[in-house]
Amino acid sequence: MSLKSPLLIAIILTFVGLIAFIINWNLWEFFNGPMPGYQTLLFPGNLTLEYFWHPIFTEEVTFWPKLLMLMTGQFVVSFVAVYFISKIIR
Repeated sequence: MSLKSPLLIAIILTFVGLIAFIINWNLWEFFNGPMPGYQTLLFPGNLTLEYFWHPIFTEEVTFWPKLLMLMTGQFVVSFVAVYFISKIIR
């Protein structure tokens, strides 16, 4: 099995998540809260923040490390999910 397609899809989903984060961060006042679809687009990254990173670190982590944790989780969870889904399909 090739890792090329899960890797490519995970990179794309991480990039989409980063764009969604930037839009949400800059337009919070415009939307009066989170951007519509934000939770869906960043679901893999938010899963890792809540269930993996948060128990390890405290909430006082600064912005840049937390963003790196979010994007790392977005990539890893997306990659693993696409890998296993493609393995089941084949």
